Amino acid sequence: MKKVFISLFVSLMLTSGALASDNGFEWKNHLRSKFLNNETVIMEINIRSFNSKDLNGDGFIQEELGEERGTFVNAVNRLDEIKNLGINTLHLLPITPVGKRKALGTAGSLYSAADFKSLNNDLYDKNSELSFEQQAKLFIDEAHKRGIHIIVDVPACGSYDLFLQRPDLFVLNSEGEPVLPADWTDVRLLAAGTEDKVDVNTYSLYKDFVKYMIGLGVDGIRADVAHCKTALFWKELIKYSRTKDPEFMWLAESSELWHDAISPYAVFTPYDKLLDAGFDGYYGGFFSIKNWEKASDVYSQISSSINATKKYKDKKSVIGSFSTHDEVSPILLKGVQLSDMIIWLSATLPINSYFVDGFPVGATYMYPMGNKTAPSTNTDDDIYFTHRGQIDIFNLSRKPEGQNVYLKNDFILANNVKANLLPVLNSGSFTPIKVNNSKVFAYTIASNKKRVLVIGNLNFQKNEKVTVTIPKYNKKKDTVIPVKISAMPSIRGAKVYSDMNPGEIIVLIIKSM
Repeated sequence: MKKVFISLFVSLMLTSGALASDNGFEWKNHLRSKFLNNETVIMEINIRSFNSKDLNGDGFIQEELGEERGTFVNAVNRLDEIKNLGINTLHLLPITPVGKRKALGTAGSLYSAADFKSLNNDLYDKNSELSFEQQAKLFIDEAHKRGIHIIVDVPACGSYDLFLQRPDLFVLNSEGEPVLPADWTDVRLLAAGTEDKVDVNTYSLYKDFVKYMIGLGVDGIRADVAHCKTALFWKELIKYSRTKDPEFMWLAESSELWHDAISPYAVFTPYDKLLDAGFDGYYGGFFSIKNWEKASDVYSQISSSINATKKYKDKKSVIGSFSTHDEVSPILLKGVQLSDMIIWLSATLPINSYFVDGFPVGATYMYPMGNKTAPSTNTDDDIYFTHRGQIDIFNLSRKPEGQNVYLKNDFILANNVKANLLPVLNSGSFTPIKVNNSKVFAYTIASNKKRVLVIGNLNFQKNEKVTVTIPKYNKKKDTVIPVKISAMPSIRGAKVYSDMNPGEIIVLIIKSM
């Protein structure tokens, strides 16, 4: 009966897709333009867990118990939820097959690529009558019908399985062994070539991947550890993609805070050279928010990111990489207040908003059986390997979950606010405000007759009193509109007085006559 139901469901989806096409629906990729205009609200998802069903609550999926892993087909059921959150772009963690030898976790790391020209079998719905590629296209098409763009991750390295098949793709050490980058014991370093000559074998591998993704209907690529390949490598690849789709967007996993190669055998290309090579954007150092202790830390990062994108002939942008799959859940670090601060900083800065699946509902990404022996495994590792407090990329795991309605409501509100503020954020000037308390930051972004004023308390343990002077405030002509407050602060003259709660953030809009 289950097979019949799913087959019927997919048939209906395909029929509706065909009808939509017959009625004039035709997707046109605008992702690059939207990204460069800071319009994208991106959510990073792992299809393998995106809509999985964990029945016994251990955090992992055992299909022999009737539990269900995430697939392209069942992922469609969450797309309306994603749209309602205000998300307009999904970043899919790698969908390539993963290595099974020298693996981490019972399903293998998503970044341990065993092949670049097919799909990860874990994402296949065996109950569907569609081919695997049709299932992937179904998901992408249904996302597009809801106005959601799709970015796919391209892994930086290859698995040990791939090395055994194609040793010509890999960098070898002085002993003739494939190189392990950093402490990533489950992957091996792919050759990239030099700034004078691209490695033909690896380039062909990536070129085929790009062609394959464009054929599936993907709108852009996020390049994993982009700095471990040369600018020339990326320049040629990006140029190739733009001949297929001028709006194909490229995001580099690189930051102005990163300065070291992942291995003595690897190249290191700084973020600015990657932008020169054609990448549309990169990771701002916002992930350092967990270490920010004084207002100057905030001002420095914001100014750095804004200025970095203005140095190029072609337009560039940056993502608000406050919390990614490499970062511990903000809830575990500094409670709900840190998540809320991330939400509102993302909404009030000229950057592209970026979040991880589960973030809007306060997911902690804690798995009860994490790092314990599994009853079965699909790799040579029988441990449920996980990183504490980070979304799982190593096993067939549960859907990221949380019950925080407060955060969810703020998340939706903030995304709506940002959509309305974009003209101000993109054309306005960022002005850090000197305040009488180093634990509190304040800034305005102003354009014409509208300004956004943001005040935040970096002390997540106790209240901080602060006085903030609003630049160029005229009581007779200016109207203050509260957007995000716990209680309306006192405003006397041009000064704002507030006794701020731990980790509190205040957002006010100031309109001038």
